[in-house]
Amino acid sequence: MNEESRDHGPQPLAALLARHELSPTDLVRASKEQLTHKMVARAAKGRQLTGNTMGKVLRALNAATQSTCDLHDLFNYKP
Repeated sequence: MNEESRDHGPQPLAALLARHELSPTDLVRASKEQLTHKMVARAAKGRQLTGNTMGKVLRALNAATQSTCDLHDLFNYKP
């Protein structure tokens, strides 16, 4: 897999974080799983993530915002 296919550009997650005035730290704190700042930063920038990491970010965002977003609300690609 070449480098270009791993970069999907800015993701809808970044806009959701801005709309809810959340930082990566807020997601890390809201997560009950092992989620790091680096994972959240990569997710927002559009770096290719595994399905497991995408799920962690999704669950953390839902916990932090008390919402029920789905993966397609956060990412414009599939794992």
